[in-house]
Amino acid sequence: MRALIEELCSVFGPSGQEERIREAIVDHLDGLVDEMRTDRLGNLIAVKRPSASGERGKRIMLAAHMDEIGVMVTHVDAQGFCRFTTFVGVLKNTLWARRALFAVGVDGALGRAGPPPARERPTPQKLFLDVGADSKEDARVQVGDTAVFRSSFGAVGDRLFAANLDDRIGCAVLIETLRELESSPHEILAVFTAQEEVGARGATTAGYGLDPEIILAIDVTATGDFPQATPMEVALGKGVAIKVMDRRMIAHPKVRGWLEDTAQAFDIPYQLEVLEFGSTDASAVQVSRAGVPAGTVSIPCRYVHTPSQVADYNDALGAVRLLVNALSGEYPS
Repeated sequence: MRALIEELCSVFGPSGQEERIREAIVDHLDGLVDEMRTDRLGNLIAVKRPSASGERGKRIMLAAHMDEIGVMVTHVDAQGFCRFTTFVGVLKNTLWARRALFAVGVDGALGRAGPPPARERPTPQKLFLDVGADSKEDARVQVGDTAVFRSSFGAVGDRLFAANLDDRIGCAVLIETLRELESSPHEILAVFTAQEEVGARGATTAGYGLDPEIILAIDVTATGDFPQATPMEVALGKGVAIKVMDRRMIAHPKVRGWLEDTAQAFDIPYQLEVLEFGSTDASAVQVSRAGVPAGTVSIPCRYVHTPSQVADYNDALGAVRLLVNALSGEYPS
């Protein structure tokens, strides 16, 4: 799965432009599911039918978002420098001196107006994209073009480094879960969602259209294991995280208990997650129609919503083990 994570992290796919990453995921689903389709908003829906009919089987939606954070050009000046806006949640003070990539292959460097920053934190108004142009006509990008953050994929032991582990590592976990899930009494609705980073829009429409009985999001979560981090009982390498609550969702007690009981039964290391900021696709589906019991399987990740993110490969493997074992059995009555 490590090679799969690296491959998915290399594919361009900001919010609203998920075509390339969707095509890459489709290539890996061939033979793993019974049905695939793309809906009107761009969600990729893959259905794995139950192995045998039974009263205890559920319609379970698994959601991992395809889109990644980025910036959109709002103005190109006479010298070819681009002003931009960010997608929701990008930590703007982390952008200075980073590299970005446009869909057309144009590279950009995130510059800052004025003298060297020294100790001053650059404000969004002072940031711009330098695309190597000398004029507006030479810029090769225009208003509305989107760029994503890029640096080479890296690994030190089991620690993985990339600009978009959120949520390409979750997409890899979902693909691997479908690969390893040999049989299940449940109908699995695996949804690789669009536009999560701008308000869980894909999950909102997919949840309404699919009408699942249970929703499990697969996403990253913050950690509290680096210097002066916000105190949080989640750390890299200590296991998959099972969500208790985040800013927009309280996990359903039965769903959370199902995941915890599975982890304990199969000796899968896990951590309980209370996230004070941010949320996942599960929060949108939870309030769809008449309501859906919701939970989230999280992969701990440092520096979420920045151009440099870090996760532990073993936590991703643990997420796969947890999902496969939970989905292989019956949902508790």
